[in-house]
Amino acid sequence: MVKRKQDLGDVSMGGTNAQDSDSDSDIDMVNVDFEWFDPQPAIFDLSALADLILSQPTLGSTVKTDGNESDPYAFLSIINLQEHKDKPVIQDLIKYIKTKAAANPSLAALNELLSQKTVPSIGLVLTERVINMPGQIVPPMYNMLLEEMAWAIQDKEPYSFTHYLIISRGYEEVESKLDIQESRPQKKSKKGSKENPHYFFHPEDEVLQRHALCSGTLEFTHQQDDGHSDSKRAFQELGIRTNGSLILIDGAQFEPAVKAVGEYLS
Repeated sequence: MVKRKQDLGDVSMGGTNAQDSDSDSDIDMVNVDFEWFDPQPAIFDLSALADLILSQPTLGSTVKTDGNESDPYAFLSIINLQEHKDKPVIQDLIKYIKTKAAANPSLAALNELLSQKTVPSIGLVLTERVINMPGQIVPPMYNMLLEEMAWAIQDKEPYSFTHYLIISRGYEEVESKLDIQESRPQKKSKKGSKENPHYFFHPEDEVLQRHALCSGTLEFTHQQDDGHSDSKRAFQELGIRTNGSLILIDGAQFEPAVKAVGEYLS
């Protein structure tokens, strides 16, 4: 009988202990629980989404440091939601975005747009990069995207958009639950107090937001517990709670927004 993933038990990852060293100094040990799970395409069929992005090689770009065969450190691409509305992965994405937009009044315009009987010609902008990539790589990526879309439109390809939707990530700073429990009683929140400010991982999103028809955050479906925020505060007093970000830009405003990003990051 094949052993299932949940039956694997503890896995030794090696390490150092008192018997492995002649040193008399104390050694700090970190215990980490590793969990194995089956692939879960029901969440999102990321393979189908990746195939869709790769099916349009003349649009979008990747950033590498060691030739074409090396791994990319950043990418930017765009997908026409109207053109691919019949693909299951796009249907799942639209349903997910619509559900999240409906839960945030700031995204009412996006919810209304996606609630139309026919999916509008929305360009879904997908971009990500490793955390320590410099922001200066962003303006050339967006400028190349504008040029490639212009060439594609000349060739009668479906890259003329009424709106652009940027999916990104952000975070809020949260006070440590451990500090509250260990050092002082928890203070009651004051009525009318403002919510925690939202920050972007990508600095260009702050500029894009200024040109947005609407924008707002979305809470992830699978929330982490309070301890997860504490685990992300190794070098600061406050922890962070990550969330998603949606930025909807009118088609006529996208090029000025890209220009503003270049000015900001230069």
